[in-house]
Amino acid sequence: MHMADALISPQVGGVMLAAAVGAAAYSVRKTQDDMDEKKIPLMGVMGAFIFAAQMINFTIPGTGSSGHLGGGLLLAAVLGPYAGFLTMASVLLIQALFFGDGGLLAYGCNVINLGFWTCFVAYPLIYRRLARKGLTRKRIFAASMAAAVAGLQLGAFSVVLETFFSGKTELHFMAFLLLMQPIHLAIGAVEGLVTSALLAYVWQARPEILENAAGGEAATGKPARKVLASLLVAAVLTGGFVSWFASTKPDGLEWSVQRAAGTAELEEGDRVHGALAALQGATAILPDYGFKAEQGAASNAGTSVSGIAGGMLTLALAGLTGISINLFKKRKKTCRR
Repeated sequence: MHMADALISPQVGGVMLAAAVGAAAYSVRKTQDDMDEKKIPLMGVMGAFIFAAQMINFTIPGTGSSGHLGGGLLLAAVLGPYAGFLTMASVLLIQALFFGDGGLLAYGCNVINLGFWTCFVAYPLIYRRLARKGLTRKRIFAASMAAAVAGLQLGAFSVVLETFFSGKTELHFMAFLLLMQPIHLAIGAVEGLVTSALLAYVWQARPEILENAAGGEAATGKPARKVLASLLVAAVLTGGFVSWFASTKPDGLEWSVQRAAGTAELEEGDRVHGALAALQGATAILPDYGFKAEQGAASNAGTSVSGIAGGMLTLALAGLTGISINLFKKRKKTCRR
């Protein structure tokens, strides 16, 4: 559900970027309460895993469309909503800058659509309430399914509103809405299944990770080396190998745009779009997750390099975010003494 710049106006892009920056600033302040040396590597590894997981598009049978894991709910459940939101923002920034996935003008929209609704609405209001009586496999499954579906539905509706307020007349509001919501209902159901399976694994291996995230507490116990190693291996294998087998069908957003507008390519037509497209063309060293010299579909080698390099870049950015917050927290405490 990564929006391209052609779907929004500069005005909407600016407003949504301001909203994303505001949410990130609030998250930085709130994350200081539970940030420590144990959460930092978890932020980095979870970011790398979500980057790799988003490369895997799965086919939605009978539609000609595909979907991929959003990951916001998974990040919130493991890291807490604030660190989860910051990690999602890191994933999306790496994707936009270095892989041309999601527009630079649409970056704020993508952060809100994929991060805000899952971390700040679906997780606290649905997942955490369903799971607050004590985690079990059944409760994790029920909470994950309900929250994942709700988060994707809210994100999909946001996309429709953003295109509407951008004046995209090619995308008639009701027609686009009736395409976006059902296809993302199916995608949300798959996300719920995957999220519940991954959270069940984390809960079985280190239940305090999910409990601390839900309570907004700092990490306790020994470092979660087993969980970290498993997620890192999964990120490398997913980005480096499993990504070869991703569906080539258009994702839910592209599919909906094509059917609502009759074309997959909408006109951009102003200097802001042109300037940002040129900037993204310069920064995207592996556009569409392949080498620039490749024509058509990316080769397996280009996909593998993209998956591993992108995961490591995301790990570094999310980890650096955690380190910076922790250092600021310590400095703040020192100044108070």
